[in-house]
Amino acid sequence: MAEQDTPPQFPITILTGFLGSGKTTLLKNLLQQPGMANTAVVINEFGEVGLDHVLVENADEDMIVMDSGCLCCTIRGDLIETLRQLIRRRWNGEVPPFDRLVIETTGLADPAPILHTLMTDPVISHRYRLDGVIACVDAVNGAATLNSQTEAVKQAAVADRLLLTKTDIADGSLLADLEERLLALNPAAPVIRSVQGEVGPDRLFGLGLYDPESKTPDVAGWLREEAYAEAQGHDH
Repeated sequence: MAEQDTPPQFPITILTGFLGSGKTTLLKNLLQQPGMANTAVVINEFGEVGLDHVLVENADEDMIVMDSGCLCCTIRGDLIETLRQLIRRRWNGEVPPFDRLVIETTGLADPAPILHTLMTDPVISHRYRLDGVIACVDAVNGAATLNSQTEAVKQAAVADRLLLTKTDIADGSLLADLEERLLALNPAAPVIRSVQGEVGPDRLFGLGLYDPESKTPDVAGWLREEAYAEAQGHDH
């Protein structure tokens, strides 16, 4: 196949974070910025993202097209099947062309299975590449959440960028302690403070191919566990 005929790989960014950590607010603000034009967003349901204030050019039962050029669709069942359908609809001209994809996970999601699938599914890895993981952390309740929720620890540990939200109402000393804790949990990820989800796309996207080896050994271990579980499932 000629080089010019080789289909491009679209970068995928995972947006994760525990319940109430500010993912929706961040996404809502990002979608209004010119730098996010031609972005496809996969979310769990439209009701979680307040898009009523923007002009919707076209809509059907699982997809909307925004005047900014962004395309938003809901996860209907399996994430991988949603991504496969999205790429097919793009090639067939059924949806506007997009240059990148953002996937918002649920607040309770363990990110390890999602990362493993995106990196190993042959169809997905041929059409997409995992560009990075953004984890939102609530500056007010983040420490307590990390103490009680394993998923929150994993979300922070796998991230390439840690976005501290609600920093305007957090206690200064507690905020500093939380930043120190996040640094110990994920030394490679810059911690970005944010108020009301205001942060430039240039600080969150275009991070290069996701590299689990740059994380703590726990991350590589979680991904190996997912690979083992998948292999066991195939055996049965």
